[in-house]
Amino acid sequence: MDVVNQLVAQGQFRVLKVPLGFIKVLQWFFAIFAFSTCGSYSGMFRVAVECKNRTESDLSIEVEFEYPFRLHQVYFDTPTCKGEDKERLFLIGDYSSSAEFFVTIGVFAFLYSTAAVAIYVLFFEKYKENNKGPLIDLGVTAVFAFMWLVSSAAWAKGLSDVKSATDPDKVITLIGACDNKDNTCREVHDPVMSGLNTSVAFGFINLVLWVGNLWFVFKETGIIAPFMRAPPPQEKAAAPDAYGQQGAYEQDPYASNQGGYQPDYSQQGYNQDAEYGQGAPTSFANQM
Repeated sequence: MDVVNQLVAQGQFRVLKVPLGFIKVLQWFFAIFAFSTCGSYSGMFRVAVECKNRTESDLSIEVEFEYPFRLHQVYFDTPTCKGEDKERLFLIGDYSSSAEFFVTIGVFAFLYSTAAVAIYVLFFEKYKENNKGPLIDLGVTAVFAFMWLVSSAAWAKGLSDVKSATDPDKVITLIGACDNKDNTCREVHDPVMSGLNTSVAFGFINLVLWVGNLWFVFKETGIIAPFMRAPPPQEKAAAPDAYGQQGAYEQDPYASNQGGYQPDYSQQGYNQDAEYGQGAPTSFANQM
């Protein structure tokens, strides 16, 4: 607990909040759900054979099957309706290859996700060093995305065949006593396949997660960085000249008050000369 508290205090778990780490945690969970729902499955169905002679009938013939679905090895005994003799029959088909392939991919995806989350939390700086970590992560993620596609599609087809091979109506056609019209054969209990259906759904969910994670891992490699063009710098407008602005936009307060009137200094000078001209003879006459 001390180590965990130390990591939390240092903020090492922050990487799990970004898409790169968060999707990896989702891959870890869904890989567990995928391989566990398929690998832990066991099913059963029942059929009944009612002979003309009721004492020879068997109304509860139970057939059990399980992962890895080697159905050709699953057998059951049925009455022949000809005395006490029994007939041993086997189911048809071997679907272990697709089921085991699907579970194997799920287990390896779980192990890789565990290792990747540990590296993200403990050694994220070394992971990004020289881009080696992201490049390896990108390659492995691409391989797992392809493998989830192949394994999920193969297991979906295999599951369809398993459902067909364990259909009680089809199994009844294998029983020899059911060919006699005097005998009655019917299904009693169908196998429950909901767990296997869920495993196929989890397989395709894992496919979506691993394909989606390719982009976030690719961004960490830095391959796209040289192709990302920085936006052109914005040109800053030159600061206007304070004096020029003032001269361009400010009006002369005197000109605005006078309405554009300019005095005629030549006329004013003429009047002054006239005054001086009139005054000069008078003063000279008085002096005389």
